[in-house]
Amino acid sequence: MLLGLTFSTAMIVPIASFVAFALFAWVAVDYFMNSSGRAEERLAEMSDPHRKEKLATQAKKSEAIAKVLEKASPTLAKPLTPTNEKEMGKLRQDLTEAGFRTESAPLTYLAIRAIFSLAFLALGGGISLIMYGITKDAAIRTFVVGAVGFYLPTLALGQLVKRRKEQIFLGLPDALDLMVVCVEAGLGLDQAMRRVSTEMKKSYPILADEFGLCNLHLQMGKARNEVLTDLGARTGVDDLRALASILIQADKFGSSIANALRVQSDAMRTRRQQIAEEKAAKTAVKLIFPLVLFIFPGIFVVLVGPAGIQMAREMFPAMSGGGN
Repeated sequence: MLLGLTFSTAMIVPIASFVAFALFAWVAVDYFMNSSGRAEERLAEMSDPHRKEKLATQAKKSEAIAKVLEKASPTLAKPLTPTNEKEMGKLRQDLTEAGFRTESAPLTYLAIRAIFSLAFLALGGGISLIMYGITKDAAIRTFVVGAVGFYLPTLALGQLVKRRKEQIFLGLPDALDLMVVCVEAGLGLDQAMRRVSTEMKKSYPILADEFGLCNLHLQMGKARNEVLTDLGARTGVDDLRALASILIQADKFGSSIANALRVQSDAMRTRRQQIAEEKAAKTAVKLIFPLVLFIFPGIFVVLVGPAGIQMAREMFPAMSGGGN
């Protein structure tokens, strides 16, 4: 009975690790592969007449949860709030680059980090206490699990920033081409940006939102130079900063905005092509690891296995039954 209990306790760690890894892989695949397009959304709306009501109900629930979290944020985020303005400014910049521009975004983010830390700490402490008791190893494992929960929101925020910058970078050449067409058709730069924000809502919604925010600032009376500078600083994309500098210089010196946009668009397309070529060149090196770890062992067993069995039968006939 004691042996069976020890065996089952020893098997908890690999089983739990396998289940956690499987859940993480399933969530990742579901997140990246099940991104439905506009056609699927329209088909879902046609097949389910009550879809809009369900989405409205879910939106109300999410809004209620967000309000509760916003009210509890100051208390939960107080221990993690940066003490100096430099760290708080960096946090605001990271959240802005991820698309969170509200005043309560830093406190909400810090509250989420605190919640994740406490949840992982309680989970890790409970499992370690059940498996190891009150020991030093249990305390170390509890601390490691709590640290994972503490830094997990930071990793998620970094991925959001990276993904958002990539989407802006991929959509910017098309936006510049559309702006060139609008400017050459006789529209001003402000009207061209408004047109881009309207036409690219479905294809590149993040970039369209950024241009729409620029149009809102222009309508509020903000200077165009400040709006373009804020666009580059707000997104954190170097190409947008370069575009803002070029447009400011073109407006200042009276040069052709269409030519400046066309040159910038060509430069960005060339850079995007170079990045694609660089990734393609790295593919051969990256394929070495799955080949060595997963494919070569199977090929080795299939090719060398029969020869090894035959050699074993010839060299050790007694083991293969040939001595009888």
